[in-house]
Amino acid sequence: MFSLNPVDWFVNMSPEWAVFLISMIPITELRASIPIGIEIYGVVAWKVWLIAVLGDFIPAVVILYLLPVLRDWIMKNKFLGKVLTHQLKKAEKKFAGKYERYGLLGLIVFVGIPLPFTGSWTGSLAAVVFNLPFKKSAPMIFVGVCVAATLVTLITLFAGETLRMIF
Repeated sequence: MFSLNPVDWFVNMSPEWAVFLISMIPITELRASIPIGIEIYGVVAWKVWLIAVLGDFIPAVVILYLLPVLRDWIMKNKFLGKVLTHQLKKAEKKFAGKYERYGLLGLIVFVGIPLPFTGSWTGSLAAVVFNLPFKKSAPMIFVGVCVAATLVTLITLFAGETLRMIF
């Protein structure tokens, strides 16, 4: 039976590989891998931070490289190209004002705030939708991942210690 607990998915691996792979999953990303690595596996915080950042950033690089190629290929198809063009224009219209106001800094903030549906996967998709070049978007996403990893690490360390003191 399939377990919803990410810890169970990688039970036969080293803690470091488990943290790395959990960081690559779009739902969990580093928001789950850092607390799991520190609190469950007992890996030191700096090492978990580094592994989680690498694991979270690799899928972003793949998305930023491959999705524009896939988008261009789909655009050549008469039917799918029209549908995709319509959807991209709709998404661009919805978020264009926010992007124009905040620019690439907004991408850092969007990726860096560790909330559901924000992160490197979603930030990479947004960069592709807005046709941001790889050379501009990848560094901003990396900085956002580092910010998110730092926030999650600090929250995990302080919340974990506080809960141990209380209970």
